Amino acid sequence: METKRKALGKGLEQLFNNEPMDFNTMKEEIINTSKETDIVLIPINEIRSNPYQPRKYFDQNTLEELAASIKEYGILEPIIVKKSIKGYELVAGERRTKAATIAGLNVVPAIVKDFSDEQMMDIALLENIQRDDLTPVEIAKAFKNYLDKSGITQEDLAKKFSKSRSYITNLLGLLTLPKNILRYINEGKISQSHARVLSKLEDESLIENLANKIINENISVRELEQLVVNSQKNRY
Repeated sequence: METKRKALGKGLEQLFNNEPMDFNTMKEEIINTSKETDIVLIPINEIRSNPYQPRKYFDQNTLEELAASIKEYGILEPIIVKKSIKGYELVAGERRTKAATIAGLNVVPAIVKDFSDEQMMDIALLENIQRDDLTPVEIAKAFKNYLDKSGITQEDLAKKFSKSRSYITNLLGLLTLPKNILRYINEGKISQSHARVLSKLEDESLIENLANKIINENISVRELEQLVVNSQKNRY
């Protein structure tokens, strides 16, 4: 057993050190190398979200659908948690945990593993990016938080999460937009492509006017770019 634990620990370290990383591979490695006796039932009220979880919006309808499935079939795959001072912190399986609460469960099956703060941050961001679970603004804030906490460069960040440097730069640029525009992006009223064009502008009143056109007139990105060009011509 001790040999297996050492092998598992080494395997996970290699997964975290590899670039690019893959969340599904990481999760499967943990589950597939765990024995049935490693799966324990944990009270839901002792489980907290990963403190580095960038996802803030959970679709209630999909949670209800998952809860209905859990009621009928149970939780088919254990969640993964880390033991903390007060209970447990989620590593993988937040949607299942929320849905289990809706379904009326008091406990959930879980695999308990030890992760560093950096690994918890890697996993939280990696899971959501690879599953397209985040809005562009949430991804941008998550990347900025990662850069601030880790001190790595945008180029290293791009390599680590299999993204281009320009993708990272353009996302971070969204955070310069006014708060209400960020809200529109989170609500899906303004696309990431439209938002990227707006983020190149400095005039907030112009940004507001163009945002209203995007929402009310459903203008395309090409039309938006032309409006920006025209506005710049009119200024000079």
